[in-house]
Amino acid sequence: MCGISGMITGSLGGDEVLGRLRSMGCLQRHRGPDDADEMVFESDGRFVGLGFVRLSILDLETGMQPILSVRDGCAIICNGQIYNYLELRDDLTSETFVTRGDIEVALHLYRKTGPDFLNHLNGMYAGAVFDPIRKRVVLFRDRFGIKPLYYTVNSRGFFFSSEIKPLLEGSGTSPELNRDSLPVYFSYRYVPGESTMFVGVRRLPPGSFLVYDLQSGEYSITRYWEYLPGSAGPCTGGEEAEERFMELLLDSVRIRMRSDVEVASLVSGGIDSSSVASIAASARPGLKLFTVSFDDPLYDELDDVRSLMKSEPGIFGGADLFSRTCGPGSLERLPGLLRSVEDCISLGTILPTDQVCELASEHVKVVLTGEGADEIFAGYRKFLLEMAADEIDSMSPGERDLLMGDFPELENYLSTRVPDPAARFIQSELLFSPAELSRLLGIEEKGVPFPADAMPAVTGGMHPLDQLLAMECRSRLPDYVVLRLDKLSMRHSLETRTPYLDYRLAEFAAGLPVRLKVNLAGRMGKYICRRSLLKHGTVDRATAFREKKPFTIPMAAWLLRRDVLPEFVGDVLEGGRGPLNGFLNMNMVRALWNSVTAEGVGPDTLVSEADRVFAILTFGLWTGEFLV
Repeated sequence: MCGISGMITGSLGGDEVLGRLRSMGCLQRHRGPDDADEMVFESDGRFVGLGFVRLSILDLETGMQPILSVRDGCAIICNGQIYNYLELRDDLTSETFVTRGDIEVALHLYRKTGPDFLNHLNGMYAGAVFDPIRKRVVLFRDRFGIKPLYYTVNSRGFFFSSEIKPLLEGSGTSPELNRDSLPVYFSYRYVPGESTMFVGVRRLPPGSFLVYDLQSGEYSITRYWEYLPGSAGPCTGGEEAEERFMELLLDSVRIRMRSDVEVASLVSGGIDSSSVASIAASARPGLKLFTVSFDDPLYDELDDVRSLMKSEPGIFGGADLFSRTCGPGSLERLPGLLRSVEDCISLGTILPTDQVCELASEHVKVVLTGEGADEIFAGYRKFLLEMAADEIDSMSPGERDLLMGDFPELENYLSTRVPDPAARFIQSELLFSPAELSRLLGIEEKGVPFPADAMPAVTGGMHPLDQLLAMECRSRLPDYVVLRLDKLSMRHSLETRTPYLDYRLAEFAAGLPVRLKVNLAGRMGKYICRRSLLKHGTVDRATAFREKKPFTIPMAAWLLRRDVLPEFVGDVLEGGRGPLNGFLNMNMVRALWNSVTAEGVGPDTLVSEADRVFAILTFGLWTGEFLV
């Protein structure tokens, strides 16, 4: 886990390129506090600069980057880990290796096959290859976009980096708000797709590579992988699927424990992180576990974690559990979090995520996590809601009544449900309506279309649930879930590894029939995961069938405690000269702020007045961090 930066320029000299690379590296040393290096190459009248900051995890002695091929001068920098590098290296016996690590394996695969090398990698990665033979630079990103990669183009050249602040510094660009992103942000709470909140700063899409031609100065982007559930898979029977799921998950955890430093695990009371921690603890006695707790029992899962450990003494007998409490005082962290996240994200999970990453970083450099299971195996309540909406017409009156009782939001969902998967994807979680956005932003009242470059290739023939899963994995997963995990873990120089996002497991999930993902009779998602993990003794029954508890904060209750709120909250939401002036309708902001209530609001509440106020607060703090 590291940070990369680079540039391609025909107008800057070599010394200037080197100086800018060093400045870019300094701004992301939290990603790589152990070492740093830069290289500058010349090709076809352009300078190509590659910079790297290192967090030493694998091949501690010889794994520094950039790595240069002694045969043809190809060079690589890469942020991330290639977990199957040992297996791949066995097929490269004719190559001369100068390191014992994973990234040089990727370099030689590229030299052998070109961009097709990406189809062989199993891992999380974002990097660049300088190819003087083919006169090009190739940028690449892993299938789910677990590792970030930003780029911008101006009169000085083409620039890229793991983070936005170094990108702005290296390209000599002043941060400017991308106003087109505001309606998107205030609809979705993040900005999906290739655009960001900054003018001119774009993301390389997940599962894609960019080829920059050093002769013409032109570039193109190609998608090499896309997650599309609904394809006919090899496993259709329950027992066969249970065995295949466990086989893949075990191997996914196994290869993600390859490290030259200690590997630990984040854990909650849910099945995802608990199963990963259980498998890791079985393989490595004395595993360290890290969790976060809340003083509100509706949100707290610490007792569930302790119960799991007691119920499985043969697995967790030697494990050490570390916990930290997340309370209203955690709001003090918001300005620093937004400075680290850079992309404007307003979901409350950023606070406990940051705290548990900080806790883990005080003990280890690497942790496993459970991210990804809800997205590829349909774990969220909204997926159950979609399945219910699709099947209710085929039910008896009695079954319908029971369903309506278990899903009180279903009646409203059915009354507004539309065929368009993009509209359905956000339907139950839309933060502001078009009319409200018009008032808040002072813009024309119109719908906010889902960004076209964040749309998967869904078809009308796909099951409605699979359509939503494709949407989830193409947008919210890379642009919120793993983005916030990467930025907040690297803020504390911590590497996070996500076994459930192994592409083999994802492709297996894509081929499953929907009935093995969502069991509507039992009112549960991740059905195949629960059955398999219980069958193989990975988790206890209580954990296997525990209802999904959202990883979020008691936001409404916290915002109502004005006596203990940080001073900046009032400055942003009430101040006459605060950072929101000129962007938002302050009368509307103050009215929303005064309408916050905790009545009827809990962990499963999708949208509340508190969520709206938190989105406004987050944007106000973000503007203060980047635009003032």
